[in-house]
Amino acid sequence: MPADSFAPQAESVFWGLIFAVTGFAIGWAASRVLCHAPRPAAVPVRWCAAGTASLWAAVAWRWTAGGLPAWWLPVPLVVTALSVPLAVADLGHRRLPDALTVPAYPLAALALGIAAVAGPGGALFARAVLAAVLFAGVHALVHAVAPTALGAGDVKLSGSLGAVVGATGWQALVVTASTAAVTTLGLAATAAALRVRRWRDGVPHGPGLLMAACLVTLFPGAGSEVHMGS
Repeated sequence: MPADSFAPQAESVFWGLIFAVTGFAIGWAASRVLCHAPRPAAVPVRWCAAGTASLWAAVAWRWTAGGLPAWWLPVPLVVTALSVPLAVADLGHRRLPDALTVPAYPLAALALGIAAVAGPGGALFARAVLAAVLFAGVHALVHAVAPTALGAGDVKLSGSLGAVVGATGWQALVVTASTAAVTTLGLAATAAALRVRRWRDGVPHGPGLLMAACLVTLFPGAGSEVHMGS
């Protein structure tokens, strides 16, 4: 194998390992936070750590492959750091604990602030703020009309996720909402087929939202500033 082709592969493996190890530690820490929160939501620590490590490795792969610009990295790293522990908590307990949904706001703001300063500028951050208000507002309205279909935790989570996906472009909000809805319908069908008793009062919507946010921040659309800046 030529040396000039081996170097990029070695660099990709190196960063993949660094990101995976760091993600493992963060996933472990986040799961412990949930287990020791004022309202505990015990989750499998090893699964959360391994899942977060895998997602962080995916972020590293996208970056080293040229799919993401370096200035955007803080955003998908924050999203993937929170996604696995929160999704597992929602699947197991049908709630999204404040222990992670509340810190998600300052973490998202910090990541988006760094991305805006290092990347396209203040317009990205302004769009993120407006997207957060819009996305949270729509979810709050749905919760008010049908509280059993969409919980208060989903509303709290929707603001921070609306900010990070909205930063990539307005169309990302529609993609995220649609993907989350399809995922929740899939969970509902699976629960009905398997007769999952814990979801008799409703299927968790958080995993769908989190999965959609991970996909959008890792694979921004062709027309987004993130894609054009890569």
